[in-house]
Amino acid sequence: MPWLKRSLPLLTSLLIGLIGAIIFSYLKTPLPWLLGAIVAIAIASRFEALSLRSPKMFSAPARAVLGITIGSAFHPDILKYLGDFISSLVLILPFVIVVTFCGMLYYWKWLKFDKMTAYFSAMPGGLLEMVMLAESMGANVYRVTLTQSSRLLFIVFTLPFIIQAMSHVSLDGRASITQPLLNSDPHDMIILTFCALLGWWGALKLKIPGGTMIGPMFLGALIYGSGLVYSRPPNEVIKVIQLILGTTVGFVFVGVTLKEIVKVLAQTLGYFFVLLIVSSLFIAIVSWMTDFPLLSIMLAFSPGGQSEMNVIAIIVGANLPYVALHHIVRMLLVMSVAPMFVKVLHKKEGR
Repeated sequence: MPWLKRSLPLLTSLLIGLIGAIIFSYLKTPLPWLLGAIVAIAIASRFEALSLRSPKMFSAPARAVLGITIGSAFHPDILKYLGDFISSLVLILPFVIVVTFCGMLYYWKWLKFDKMTAYFSAMPGGLLEMVMLAESMGANVYRVTLTQSSRLLFIVFTLPFIIQAMSHVSLDGRASITQPLLNSDPHDMIILTFCALLGWWGALKLKIPGGTMIGPMFLGALIYGSGLVYSRPPNEVIKVIQLILGTTVGFVFVGVTLKEIVKVLAQTLGYFFVLLIVSSLFIAIVSWMTDFPLLSIMLAFSPGGQSEMNVIAIIVGANLPYVALHHIVRMLLVMSVAPMFVKVLHKKEGR
């Protein structure tokens, strides 16, 4: 059958990701469904005989369901913490500026990147957004892609272990995150599916950055806040989302030589320490200013991928609205500030 032949590389990739998740679950590592899939695909992609394809076509639906799940945590009680939300959110702008400035100096002065490439390599934004902006602004897209991918991998791999060591929260994937599929209300599942699709479509029409998650999140907050639904997306669906995201991230180094991968990871390690120092400083400040749990603040000021950080927040039971809003604000600021700063760089270079 032609359709099966076309789908085989995609199914093979998901199967390999699933095998990695099962192995990591057996080893009781943190976030096995996410990290196991990343490692399995990263290894499998080195074998040219294997025909693989990234499941990125499923990333948007996965983010839409993730948005609904985040929206389920928005309830009237968060109004009590509105002052703490605002006092913490206003620090996102200086956080982005300090991270970008320090990272740019590292890539430009230390690693001798050109200014534009150093700038987009240091910006703590989403991988796809930074690559698209870098391409439109004339930066070295290849370098930006590799450095941004490495940043994402470093944070996704280290943060779960740090959280598990500090909070003693088990992230081995065995605990139920939401209710099981069999215990889910079918009526609620139909409404959630409709809202996920509607929020996704509406955000695309309005051209909202990161809208595949933000649109459904907004509708999720409305339907849960109104008491229209009670069941959250099933536990099994959350695991499938992790599998899709992990398998997709595992493809970031496909076609890159092992020597180049080692070189980029070594270079990004320096930037990772910059992120660690700056993030720790802001986490300490916010922890002193507000009453939020340290775990939620850590996730809010960890400059990883928006989807990945929110998945971790769901699994560890962090304050989802708090974490999600910080990453949304960071993404919007990065997308707004990046073009303006590029104009400044062009003026200084006399372009």
